Amino acid sequence: MRLEDAQKKIDSIAGKSFIEIFSKEDIQTIIRNKGKSGQLLELTLGKKLDSGNLDFENGELKTNKSDHNGKPLETIFVTQISSIIDELINKKIFENTHLYEKIKNLLYVSVCKEGTPENWYFLKPIHIDLSSDKYAYLLKIWKDDYYSICDQLINHIEHSKDGFIHTSNGKHLQIHSKDAKNSSGNYNPIFSKIYGRYISNKNHAFYFKKDMVEELRNR
Repeated sequence: MRLEDAQKKIDSIAGKSFIEIFSKEDIQTIIRNKGKSGQLLELTLGKKLDSGNLDFENGELKTNKSDHNGKPLETIFVTQISSIIDELINKKIFENTHLYEKIKNLLYVSVCKEGTPENWYFLKPIHIDLSSDKYAYLLKIWKDDYYSICDQLINHIEHSKDGFIHTSNGKHLQIHSKDAKNSSGNYNPIFSKIYGRYISNKNHAFYFKKDMVEELRNR
């Protein structure tokens, strides 16, 4: 499915309460699974849940908790960094990175989660295409954020007391820890081939800060 087709479908259900869209069984499980509403949206679009690099043929879907005005209430997960840590340390050209592939063509959907799950609803989606003149300003911000964060990670590895990476911030993008204990009861540390050692005792991920959506909504 192409992103543009998904946008049309989401437009058609935006503003409808979950009870109008989903089964009661699905709604009962939403509250127990933080990412369930996003997964249900994908299924509603006719997508199969898989681990593919992109949600659509030509882009990515991102959902996030908001109030009824679309004000974001959480940061927005982008992608984990354990498999790309060395390309960050090498400061790989931004346009050639896994990160850029994930964010260059985005469909952002706010999920209003006020009241009970039956009354939650999706807001109108926002299509962010970094190749368009409209979002050239975002391309610059995100590119600058990427290189700044790469420098911060290197500084943490080489100069922090524990030799580990730590939360790193740009204007819109940030990296912080994202991990759950595995079947052995341990977290998933990050190993760098460049440094030949573990540079974190937990996995980390890129996120969009809430400031990004606020700026987007106010332009």
